[in-house]
Amino acid sequence: MIHLPILRAGKPYTSLSVQEVSHIQTGEPLVQVSQANRGLVAKDLNAAAANKRVLDRLSVSELVGITREAARLFAEADLPIGDHIQTPDDYVKQVSGTTGMPEALCRANMKKIQLVCTEIEAILGGLTRGLDLAVLDEGWYDQDGRSLSYICQADALGAILPSNSPGVHALWVPSIPLKVPLVLKPGREEPWTPFRIAQAFIEAGCPPEAFGFYPTDHGGATEILLRCGRSMLFGGGATVAPWLSDPRVEIHGPGQSKVIIGEDMIDRWEDCLDIAVASITANGGRSCINASGVWVPAHGREIAEALAERVANIVGRPLDDPEAQIAAFTNPTFADQISTTIDIHLKTPGAEDLTEKMRGDRLVEIDGLKFLNPTVVWCDDFEHPLANTEYLFPYASVVEVSQSEILDRIGPSLVVTAITEDRAFIDELLNSPHVERLNVGAIPTHQISWDQPHEGNLFEHLYRQRALQWAKQA
Repeated sequence: MIHLPILRAGKPYTSLSVQEVSHIQTGEPLVQVSQANRGLVAKDLNAAAANKRVLDRLSVSELVGITREAARLFAEADLPIGDHIQTPDDYVKQVSGTTGMPEALCRANMKKIQLVCTEIEAILGGLTRGLDLAVLDEGWYDQDGRSLSYICQADALGAILPSNSPGVHALWVPSIPLKVPLVLKPGREEPWTPFRIAQAFIEAGCPPEAFGFYPTDHGGATEILLRCGRSMLFGGGATVAPWLSDPRVEIHGPGQSKVIIGEDMIDRWEDCLDIAVASITANGGRSCINASGVWVPAHGREIAEALAERVANIVGRPLDDPEAQIAAFTNPTFADQISTTIDIHLKTPGAEDLTEKMRGDRLVEIDGLKFLNPTVVWCDDFEHPLANTEYLFPYASVVEVSQSEILDRIGPSLVVTAITEDRAFIDELLNSPHVERLNVGAIPTHQISWDQPHEGNLFEHLYRQRALQWAKQA
């Protein structure tokens, strides 16, 4: 069996405490993962400043080159995984085997991570608004006669990571060329991707000290969040709630992302269906940037029925089926609970599951695996409990509200795709505090421009501008 070690400053460490992760379908243990206790995490973080000094010896330009080479290695090379060697195909099958994500989607996410690493220079340019990153090498530089300086606010970036989709790991990759080491706590079912990224970087020439990899429990995760100067936290509402007011922690929680069709486009709503379907179903509907709501000023019922007809053709398939588009649940009970919760809410007047009529059961079992088939619910009341919520599968409600009320009713939304050419409405969207990311026009919610911030700007999370003045020489 494969054993996945802890990485302490990049060096493998085998713990006496291990956790077995089984194949979702066969139930056979697929990997043993060494576990780090809270004390070990705390002890190693005492060396964070020393690890950062090692990374600081390389220029940003050198680290950009390493990141590009890591892109190639991550996607193409055979890399060490404990005492074994992992091929790219091994990686895809292993991620699929422990997360329930179809192999086709695992490969797509692999390419996404590769793209981010390959295009890292453009991404850094977007995050820093074109700043000459040589400033991070020297600590300052002169710009048009004005001294410019930035100070790093952390010796390490902690990352408490999820298991829902490998693609999210692209969000912490820029930390390395920004000269901040990583302390990674992987999700239980998805340790593969952060470990492989770390190995690709080390193989590409990155100092091993830049990577800590700590599979750990809640106490260990808390230690990372408390001791790292800056962190990223992925999780559900209950997980992120205690950290919402901590400026050291960048929150990646529920998205409640939405597609909005403006009054000027609503009579052409059929032209908007492809964008809405893609926003709901891409990547198995597992991401916070998937749309969980379609908000419209008219034709709501018609739009809901048309969307239901489209998504009803997407159903659970075996994980190795190249046409598979939705993931199985690693915890079958969780799938049961979600479906039951939806059914209970449907008993409250004002909502109707339109997909069930067209396709049949939402909850299905295939080859011993449980899937939730895509679901579209028509809500004739924006206050209905199903009108503004999200689930870990392709789910969306369709809600009809006048355009003048929409922005007051949608609540916090990570991504809003607004299909409109109405400049006044676009201005309202730009001014709305509820909208984190805004796509204007035919851009699905899941389509990310990687040189744009995503739930916060990582550069601004890690660095702040310092006032700097030099006395003029006599």
